[in-house]
Amino acid sequence: MVSHRRPTQSGLNRSVRVTVISAAATAAATLTGAPASADPKDARESAKAAVDRLYGEAEQATELFNEAGERVERLRGEADRAQDAAARGQESINRMRNSLGAMAGAQYRTGSIDPALALLLSSDPDTYLERAAALDRAGARQALTLDKLRHAQRKVAQTRSEANRALTELERNRAAVTRHKRAVEAKLRQARQLLNSLPAEDRASFDRASRSGRDGAPDLSGVAPGSARAMSAVAAVRQALGKPYVWGANGPSGFDCSGLMQWAYAQAGVSLPRTSQAQRYAGRMVPLSQALPGDLVAYRADASHIGMYVGNGQVIHAPYPGAPIRYDPVGMMPVSSVTRI
Repeated sequence: MVSHRRPTQSGLNRSVRVTVISAAATAAATLTGAPASADPKDARESAKAAVDRLYGEAEQATELFNEAGERVERLRGEADRAQDAAARGQESINRMRNSLGAMAGAQYRTGSIDPALALLLSSDPDTYLERAAALDRAGARQALTLDKLRHAQRKVAQTRSEANRALTELERNRAAVTRHKRAVEAKLRQARQLLNSLPAEDRASFDRASRSGRDGAPDLSGVAPGSARAMSAVAAVRQALGKPYVWGANGPSGFDCSGLMQWAYAQAGVSLPRTSQAQRYAGRMVPLSQALPGDLVAYRADASHIGMYVGNGQVIHAPYPGAPIRYDPVGMMPVSSVTRI
């Protein structure tokens, strides 16, 4: 298995174009007849390594796509909640305004007169004093309502600002989703074109050679069990064997690598993050030598691929487009971490 370096975003497309053009030229030279000094086998292996590298880069872009999609859902929820809160706040403001308007109207109808003069002119001073006390209380209620109104207006303005911020960020992340989707599609298209440039026998052997793919189920008898929820997740992931890799999917008919882990643990009642990078921190990290069934095994330094350990040195994972969910040796790629959920 070749190692994968994570390309920078700015140089991503340029490096991919160079890789594809170079590898395609190599494959074309193989098909049309290589120079006597060239080794056709080396040329074919170079082309297949380039395909594998493109699949790895597509997987990195897929996890960026998943991460952006997760942010979009979170921001959409934030924006909806902020808008609902602003609407409720505005209803409260409208009620307070109506209350203040009613108070102001009552004061206007009774007229404005100096309290001392009104007492002198009153034929019933006791009744006047009772009314004056009531007016004082009404004035206090009016002042309190006015203070509440000002506070509510400030809060609604802040909530609307938060909603606008969330909506602006939402649009940015929608654009990121689209950008990462295009990157994935471009890499997969280039990988398919390169594969199609290889001889038929090399195309057939690619899946068998890549990531040490194997047929049939390994012997897992005598495997030490993990926790109850881990074994429930293992049972779920085994049910997915043979289903297709579908980038950006988390089941139940197709999966990408992190989508499969999220779905399997959901069947065990455990909620995992969407991306492989976040999943590696969703539990306690343990040494590979202590791995138990149900542990998540992250690959590459950037954790852009992930599978589930099932015992006896085997993982179940969604490898790449065109390959079904399957068993593979845990050492198929450099392991970056093992996480116990």
